[in-house]
Amino acid sequence: MSNSTHSYRQDERNQDILININGELFHRDKAVVSVFDSGFILGDGVWEGLRVHHGRIPFLGRHMKRLWEGAKALDLDMGLSQDDLAQRLYDTLAANGMEDDVHIRLMVSRGIKSTPYQDPAVTIGGPTIVIIPEYKTPDPTLNERGIRLYTVYVRRGYADVQDPRINSHSKLNCIFGCIQANKAGYDEALMLDPHGHVATCNSTHFFIVREGEVWTSSGDYCLDGITRRNVINLCKTNGIPVFEKNFSVMQTYGADEAFVTGTFAGLTPVVDIDGRRIGDGASRPVIERLQTLYLELIESECRQ
Repeated sequence: MSNSTHSYRQDERNQDILININGELFHRDKAVVSVFDSGFILGDGVWEGLRVHHGRIPFLGRHMKRLWEGAKALDLDMGLSQDDLAQRLYDTLAANGMEDDVHIRLMVSRGIKSTPYQDPAVTIGGPTIVIIPEYKTPDPTLNERGIRLYTVYVRRGYADVQDPRINSHSKLNCIFGCIQANKAGYDEALMLDPHGHVATCNSTHFFIVREGEVWTSSGDYCLDGITRRNVINLCKTNGIPVFEKNFSVMQTYGADEAFVTGTFAGLTPVVDIDGRRIGDGASRPVIERLQTLYLELIESECRQ
């Protein structure tokens, strides 16, 4: 894997994990879904990425709310309550004996189809719900090295084409952006909105710091990330000026600091955008303060 925010240390324990498919546990070698599944055929579904800390899943209520909103937008009946799904998540962790350094991929598709066709009417039965928990620790050297971003041609589009606020399985535009950035020798893609303003990255959310102010995109063309929203709220409650606004790539080049956010790695510094070094390449006072505040927030969340 490239030097991305999803870089992690390999863990041999993942060879024997148990994966939950519709409430049943399967060894990873036996965990399969049908070739007629809506997620496989069409990318028809929604998903969440979750972290486990001291046996708890931080901000689970917010993740569930976003998952249910996405499912409702797709007119997808989850077939169970949020409490039931939360219990299924914790049962899966218990079956694997997992407490810390775990990342969960929770995936929901519309379910099995009678024939390979897009119409939801040919779906048979309820949704397919898959829970994959893995031991994953972010690359410990990533924070010191930081990541390099490349502005790609692929845009985050209008809601009437494919609403970027839905965390759907259909991520082809993000994959195109990721490929272009990797081919150019960078770690992740910086994606613009249809008007040329900075929107987000292909798998994380983007922030800059200019003269003590924290800027992130307007949010009109990106998922309302859980970590993104937590960082915005942390700024507001700790006296750090923060703005959700339109800004250009040129303004990112002149930033004092830049960083990305995501559930897996938290806050990760950005050291380079399109070959321009960000700031002096070493001083990160705002990032370091926010990283500390974010870790304290996770600890507080998991004590409740």
